[in-house]
Amino acid sequence: QVQLVESGGGLVQAGGSLRLSCAASGRTFSSYAMGWFRQAPGKEREFVAAITWTGGMTYYADSMKGRFTISRDNAKNTVYLQMSSLKPEDTAVYYCAASYGSSRLSRNYDYWGQGTQVTVSS
Repeated sequence: QVQLVESGGGLVQAGGSLRLSCAASGRTFSSYAMGWFRQAPGKEREFVAAITWTGGMTYYADSMKGRFTISRDNAKNTVYLQMSSLKPEDTAVYYCAASYGSSRLSRNYDYWGQGTQVTVSS
């Protein structure tokens, strides 16, 4: 079992930046690939970014490439999502998730956090 707790969300103006954190506890964090997903009101949950258990490979949704950066610190059991050049359409609840294999598909993730709200004002 892995427990995940996101933090760092909030209200930011368009063009601004935020860094989300996801702290993990429970089983060995470094054994898991980690992903970030988001869900806007009335929309399906969508893939944002993923990182392998070593941190050696990262994956992004096309709309986030060049603006978002996923990273992890296995010594701190934490994964991060640095978001820059934020747009109003980035407004959503952001979730981190853990999987045995990195994936863009939410159904492949075994553990989820409760989410953190990100609101980007125009």
